[in-house]
Amino acid sequence: MNVLFIGNSYTARHNLAQVVKKMAEAGNPNLTFNPTTVIYGGRRLVDHWNLGSQNVVKLHELTAEEEKQTIASLEKDAKDPKNRYAAAALKRHQQLLKELDEEHPKWDVVVLQSYRDDLNGADSLYAQYAPRFADLAKKQGARVILYETTPNTQNAKALQKAPESAAVMKKAKTIAALAKQIDASAAPMSLAGFHCQTERPDLTLRFINDAHLNQTMAYLTACCLYAALFDRSPEGLPVDSITDIRFFDNKDRTKDRDGNPITTTFSAKDRADLQRITWKSYQQFKTLRDD
Repeated sequence: MNVLFIGNSYTARHNLAQVVKKMAEAGNPNLTFNPTTVIYGGRRLVDHWNLGSQNVVKLHELTAEEEKQTIASLEKDAKDPKNRYAAAALKRHQQLLKELDEEHPKWDVVVLQSYRDDLNGADSLYAQYAPRFADLAKKQGARVILYETTPNTQNAKALQKAPESAAVMKKAKTIAALAKQIDASAAPMSLAGFHCQTERPDLTLRFINDAHLNQTMAYLTACCLYAALFDRSPEGLPVDSITDIRFFDNKDRTKDRDGNPITTTFSAKDRADLQRITWKSYQQFKTLRDD
């Protein structure tokens, strides 16, 4: 299974694609899961489009002329000091051009990560650009998964009461409508985060010293991506740990951003709860999408 992940640090942190690989292969012993990531920190799908990530989606049929046009555009953009990722994208595409004669398999799945570009509902940039990427994916027979991030609903401290559901449901319904429009699955993290906070308010979902998802939210996300990949519950999967890639004070590689062990190994109960909450959230999302 060849899977392309397009996103930013919400995909990069905890080597999320590799965690999904472990889960996918654990749940499907005869499967070889090949993840590829295109990551630019803090960037949205519109930024990825401007950085030429759509060329990676259609890599199996990409022409040299198309790639040369992208490189020419990025050479201009890289001269702007405010365009901090143009230079990195330029190097990526220059390398792609060199490798264009090699055989490139079609993608089986393309994962499209949101990041605050989905907050304006049907008028959002995510709703405008996810279909563009999806069209390219579907032309080669690939399935699409919308990885919906929820930086606005994550908690750094344990909750004292259940979170409000109105904003969560509004966001989830918008993503569900988009998924129905482009015939996609989703990792519905707004619903998963909400149910986790409601049922296990003792669990925090992001770091105190870092706005990113912590190991618990990363595990929940990987489980949701597993559910979306296989339309199957992650319950019973043996994968039980998550390791972040950013460490304490940029010095101590054994500790995470909050000074705790950089690897979290979940208890049997916590693992079971997170897997169960995933499946509950995914099924709820499917109901919203299919209504």
